[in-house]
Amino acid sequence: MPERFEVGMPDGVRLHVEATGSPDAQVTAVLLHGWTLDGRSWHRQVDALAEAAGGDVRVVTYDARGHGRSSCMALPTATLAQLGDDLAAVLDAVTPTGRVILVGHSMGGMTIMEYAHRHPTHFAARTAGLVFVSTTAEGHTHTVYGLSPRIARLIRLAETTGAGVLARCGSWRAPRALLNALQPSIRWMLFGDRCEPADIRLVTSAVARASLRSIGGFRASIGAQHRLATLAALAHLPAAALVGDRDRLTPPPCAESIAAALPATDLTVCPGAGHMLMMERPAEVNAALTGVLRRVLADPPPRAHGTTPAETAR
Repeated sequence: MPERFEVGMPDGVRLHVEATGSPDAQVTAVLLHGWTLDGRSWHRQVDALAEAAGGDVRVVTYDARGHGRSSCMALPTATLAQLGDDLAAVLDAVTPTGRVILVGHSMGGMTIMEYAHRHPTHFAARTAGLVFVSTTAEGHTHTVYGLSPRIARLIRLAETTGAGVLARCGSWRAPRALLNALQPSIRWMLFGDRCEPADIRLVTSAVARASLRSIGGFRASIGAQHRLATLAALAHLPAAALVGDRDRLTPPPCAESIAAALPATDLTVCPGAGHMLMMERPAEVNAALTGVLRRVLADPPPRAHGTTPAETAR
């Protein structure tokens, strides 16, 4: 059973954290979930990493502020910049020493990029490997929802307007009955050709736990982020990027631009898969994770590896 606890942020937000494995493991893998989801979306990867590496790896997941079992936050902190700061604080609290592999899905991948941008010294001292799953470094540049650009622009306008309304709804959560009615839309937006009913139920449950403030509040920051230059400085790290060719939110050009910025990255395009690769294609995601983990474990750790305090955000 995972260890469950909370980590407090300086502004009073409390993040729900789960950890599996020994704190003395050689490497800690930190798995960051996507927008409106929570740490449960990684359950197949947590099990796979534990089986593949045994005592060599500790696996940590946590619910981002305003998501899952973490507490809600003030609207001005519903930004990727704040999520990058939160990640630095979680690392200091949960795994203050040793090497870390950062794994991010969608908003989680963007959080990793923001952490690297805002805390470069902290990032460099701790991070030994990267895995990007269905994410982007270019905001909504490539997002057309699988539709024509003209229709995509109309959908984005409606989405942006709706996000502004939701952001002002505070800590309220969407009624479960409404989300159940919207399951066909959720399935179309997030999944590709194949989808297990249990996965739809898990995603619907996660959206039901996310505060309306977080659903609406993070939208502007997600759409505006551009961090390809930040990624280019990380080319020395073992890395992998995965995307589904039916992904309507972060289509293949998003992963291709990440791989171009990180030339040593192993790029995997999954035919017929949508945005939820960790559920739709767990074998491919698990193989990428264990591949990066083995590359990290094969390299000797630095002779001295101390804790680097989180830098003041610039």
